[in-house]
Amino acid sequence: MMKEIMKILAVFSFLLVFSTTANAQDPAFSQFYANPLYLNPAFAGAFNGGCPQTTLNYRDQWPGIGRTYVTTAASYDQHFNSLGGGIGILVMNDRSGDGNIMTNAVSLMYSYHLEVNRKFSVKAGFEASYRMLNLDWSELTFGDMIDPKYGFIYPTQEDIVNNPNKVSYPDFSAGFIGYSENLFFGFAAHHLTQPNQGFISESQLPTKLTAHIGANIPLSRYRNSVTTISPNFLYQKQQDFQQFNYGVYVNRGPIVGGLWARHSVKNVDSFILMVGLIQDAFKFGYSYDITLSNLKNSNTLGAHELSFTLFMPCRSRSKSFNTISCPSF
Repeated sequence: MMKEIMKILAVFSFLLVFSTTANAQDPAFSQFYANPLYLNPAFAGAFNGGCPQTTLNYRDQWPGIGRTYVTTAASYDQHFNSLGGGIGILVMNDRSGDGNIMTNAVSLMYSYHLEVNRKFSVKAGFEASYRMLNLDWSELTFGDMIDPKYGFIYPTQEDIVNNPNKVSYPDFSAGFIGYSENLFFGFAAHHLTQPNQGFISESQLPTKLTAHIGANIPLSRYRNSVTTISPNFLYQKQQDFQQFNYGVYVNRGPIVGGLWARHSVKNVDSFILMVGLIQDAFKFGYSYDITLSNLKNSNTLGAHELSFTLFMPCRSRSKSFNTISCPSF
């Protein structure tokens, strides 16, 4: 039985790299509003009253099977009246397979702000990115390395020395958001040109479509602050893969709590528990994904995610647009 499993793993890893139809999906954050520039480029300059803010994000998915999927991101954005909108920069690193496959990306964004009337505003964003994909061929396993009795003991005859280990390419995305005092919605399309990211043969990065909508409902007052509940829905599609996220945030004073469900068309993937703290100068959030799919029997330990945003002051907060009531996490 062990021999058969090893053969299957070897064949799978080979197909994953060399197949002309193999396409990857983007990493996903559970605290998607805590990484707004990654969710939708139209969010550039939409928060902190137009003053600058810096955001850090860290996600460790399935740590029970090793540091197999770790994603980090850092971003900066600010609104500029002279430009009629916001500017943002996002730097991201994604490690898969204990670092065997690593993706680095740098993105620049601009979002144009339009105040339709005193109660409703629209922002349209554009993103230009440069992505770099690295592959460590020496850590891969191939079928000709397997001995039926002793497992992986032979050197491979694959030409891994002369195979390219780096791929880089430009990438472009766009999106928009519309919002009033207590309602917000948006749409984003990433990888519009479907760039080629194959190492040997062509492998296009599929376009990712994102739609999100939510509301902010005031409930009661608590020590000069308003307790609010915010139901939200997010849908993402990348090639044949579809994902649904729906849940609710509750904000009481400086404390925010959230409960989400995430699933594909066929099965429920996980429940997401989130807690956050919001202060005048910063906000901090932690979330944990409780695995519900078939992987729950593999002791994956779910997924841990941290977010931190520093609100930086500026001489005068912009009054040219309404404040978006989008959730903080």
